[in-house]
Amino acid sequence: MNELIVILVSAFLLFAITLWKRKSPANLREIPALTRLYRTLGLSIEDGTRLHVSLGNGSLLDARGGSALAGLALLRHIAERTSVSDKPSVASAGDPTLGLLTQDTLQAGYQAAGVQELYVPTSGRVTGLSPFGYAAGAMSILQNENISANIIIGHFGPEAGLLIEASDRENMVLIGASDELSGQAVLFANTQDALIGEELFAAGAYLGAGASHIASLTLQDILRWFLILALLGGAAAKLIGVI
Repeated sequence: MNELIVILVSAFLLFAITLWKRKSPANLREIPALTRLYRTLGLSIEDGTRLHVSLGNGSLLDARGGSALAGLALLRHIAERTSVSDKPSVASAGDPTLGLLTQDTLQAGYQAAGVQELYVPTSGRVTGLSPFGYAAGAMSILQNENISANIIIGHFGPEAGLLIEASDRENMVLIGASDELSGQAVLFANTQDALIGEELFAAGAYLGAGASHIASLTLQDILRWFLILALLGGAAAKLIGVI
């Protein structure tokens, strides 16, 4: 029952804030990794190189689905921006369902750009069904398809180290985000452009994906303050009870 109340309140706040954000300009704090990603999009089109979006092996049927959906939202925007490039972006996934949605998301990006006839289904691929199998398959893409930037966003564990090493060998830009603590640790230790915590869900807002993405960030901040106040209130109540 409590979970349902939280969901309903969050949905109402998200709707209200979305309407408000449509009428007011966004004022977002700078996140260096996302700033660099925005620049990388334009440079890849000018250079005639590809972007590779690694979506990980998260399933949409469990708690890992949130990071997978965040990755798909980012992929949708990237596909639209790079669809007219000589070397359009490619994406890889380590889950069959996520792989199908990857292809559908890429196609939606081409449709939004008005160049649906340029869409190639093989630009979205399932490279493996286990974490390290997926990473090994994605490494082949990095080495053989003229990739200039590797964007890691989704559910990743220690296997992210393989993708980092392959990116370093090819001297490409690497931007990473994971919902798994071990994956975050590997990315933070090995790249300057790692997204930590809820920054994973901020990419859409920073790339201009729409008012709803900006509203979701505002909602995250509101809920975070509610949680902080609840923790402080609980600590104060316990302290008063001890006294």
